[in-house]
Amino acid sequence: MNYSTLDAAMEQMNLPVEIDVLSVYRALEEVQDGRHKRGVRYSVALIFTLILLGKVAGMTTPMAIAEWVRLRAEWLIAVLPITRQTFPCAATYSNVLRAVKAEQVNQVLTQALTRVRATARCGDEPSRLAGQEEREEHRHVALDGKTLRGTLSHDHPDQQKMHQLGLYETKTGLLLKEQVTGEKQNELSIVSQFLTPLWVKGRIISADALHTQHLFCASVTRWEGDYVLIAKGNQPTLRDDLQLFFTEPPADCRDWRTARTVDKGHGRLEIRELVATTELNDFLAAQWAGVAQVFRLTRTVHEEGKTRTEVVYGITSLSPREASAQRLLDLVRAHWAIEISLHWRRDVTLCEDHCQVRKGDAPRVLAVLNSFLLAVLDFLGVSNVPQQMRIFDAQPWQAVRLLLGSLLTFK
Repeated sequence: MNYSTLDAAMEQMNLPVEIDVLSVYRALEEVQDGRHKRGVRYSVALIFTLILLGKVAGMTTPMAIAEWVRLRAEWLIAVLPITRQTFPCAATYSNVLRAVKAEQVNQVLTQALTRVRATARCGDEPSRLAGQEEREEHRHVALDGKTLRGTLSHDHPDQQKMHQLGLYETKTGLLLKEQVTGEKQNELSIVSQFLTPLWVKGRIISADALHTQHLFCASVTRWEGDYVLIAKGNQPTLRDDLQLFFTEPPADCRDWRTARTVDKGHGRLEIRELVATTELNDFLAAQWAGVAQVFRLTRTVHEEGKTRTEVVYGITSLSPREASAQRLLDLVRAHWAIEISLHWRRDVTLCEDHCQVRKGDAPRVLAVLNSFLLAVLDFLGVSNVPQQMRIFDAQPWQAVRLLLGSLLTFK
């Protein structure tokens, strides 16, 4: 593409462009700017729009984003709400990332995408109640942490290492809430911020073995939520009790429900078998609040002539009526969406771990923007994110339309 030629891009965009009320740009206007008003040349909304434009086109660092914008400056000036004839340098992007609150940025963007999803569902009937299918879409959330590796190995007081704990809707791709701490082991010190009625009530929370704690179960059931947890070495007594029961079940065991899935592809065969029972409820109830079932999950993988087997045990507050063995198998598998659909794509597709933005809260804000961008692409039904990013890079006017137009009409 000849970036000095404006006509083709303007024709593709059907200019003039009106910024839609449900656009990403309008949402970004709600982000509070922590900078002093004096000397501010570019708004937070514009800076974040440029960051997202660069990222959706495959740029992964402020330097690359600044260069990508500079190479398209002539026609970007014509299509973006900018009054100046120049665009910011890489340092400005980093400075603005440090000047906002990550929690507020995530809240604003999550609410914006939630409004878009609600509008898509209800159309011109905003008062229409969500049906069972819509409620189920938001019910299961996964709690898991991710180390922002670009923040490691720095000694300056303003360059603290960060480990982000997030609450993720497995079906919508929304990062509902996030918080950071210094180490993965410190997740337990901040998990109470997630265990409030706002995030727990009516939801199913799945988490890794680190959060299999008595207080966690008590908090979730207290606020009328449910949990699905794995028992490993941090709870050796619970794990050993479950292992003994499933290895040598009593002869008079009356409840023994099973489910099985088989997946085959790319030279790999994976068999997942789950056994669930209520037989241990009374035995565990004194320490594990709300426990309604226990389960054993066996994963057998055949690949390249080799076979490996993994067995894990877990507990849940969901009763057999609320969650059959098949439902539990699906929930345990869906939990890994936070690892595969969020963390893995942030690392591999958006190169988050290689980004050296590390001062202040900037790494955390950048991680929030990465999560939001992936949620937007999920909403649009993009199955191959790298491929779509190459399309946006080749047709940047489409990326502008993505952020300035309505997500409801974007195709």
